[in-house]
Amino acid sequence: MNESFCAGLLQSRLAHSDLRELRTTFIVNCVFNNFSNYTTIMFNIVTLYAMRKTSSLQRTLKTLLLSLAVSDIGVGLFVQPFYTFSLSKWLQLDNPSCNVYRAWIISCLLFSSASFLGVVAVSVDRFLAVHLHLRYQELVTHKRVVIVVTSQWVSSVFFSLIILWGSFFIRKLITVVFSAIGFILTFVVYVKIYLIVRRHKNQIQSEQVKEVAQTGEMTNFAALVKSTVGVFYVYLVFLVCYLPFTIGIAGFRTSDMSFLFTDFYPFSLTIMYLNSSLNPVIYCWKMRHIRHAIVDILRNISRRRNHPSRV
Repeated sequence: MNESFCAGLLQSRLAHSDLRELRTTFIVNCVFNNFSNYTTIMFNIVTLYAMRKTSSLQRTLKTLLLSLAVSDIGVGLFVQPFYTFSLSKWLQLDNPSCNVYRAWIISCLLFSSASFLGVVAVSVDRFLAVHLHLRYQELVTHKRVVIVVTSQWVSSVFFSLIILWGSFFIRKLITVVFSAIGFILTFVVYVKIYLIVRRHKNQIQSEQVKEVAQTGEMTNFAALVKSTVGVFYVYLVFLVCYLPFTIGIAGFRTSDMSFLFTDFYPFSLTIMYLNSSLNPVIYCWKMRHIRHAIVDILRNISRRRNHPSRV
């Protein structure tokens, strides 16, 4: 199993003996990922703590976002270090060991799949919140969300272990089909959200109701729309970061792994991993309650540094 798993990598090394042409590409990606993995870990740990402190955030949405933040921490803690180590070996015109290569690919699939499913789950959750509105809390309970989160992590573990068996074609097919379904489903979900929001606004404006009731409903719905817009930005950035790699995999037709040694592949991976650093920035930018919690955390840290004797 180990031999078949690493065979493609070893063959491609022999077929691409002159890696000096990609030296600059490897250096740029190695330096960037070395920096990015620290920001990914720190940003997401702060965001994770801020979410736990944010009582005003819906419990179901908070659970989904916490799971997404954990998957992003995994990218910075495991995936990027393995990737930069592999890049450093390629810079030496050498290959990483089979164990390192396997650990990198499996961890990448595990946390990337969890992140992908997390974005899809959060998007569906916002659709249900807008679609069900008043019935949302009754039908979308915290227990059910925990089951969904557990299922997505179990699925991610299963998907990441498939890499140990089957041909490169099978792995590629599963990756492309899995990604296509997720992208299409999430796109349809946001189209439906847009149509529901537009219809709901028209209904509120046209109905002759009491001013107080109308104001209350519009306020609640406006808050719901704001959280949905914040999640939409998470999806949009995710799409931009993951699509290049997915398209590259889908367009690669040969049976070996020679596409590893092209300019496109390292940069597409770096962009994909960058998504884990950007998610906390989006939370802080588009979700007011999380932003306030993060600001409070940073203020407390600053006070402790300036006045250590008071701690």
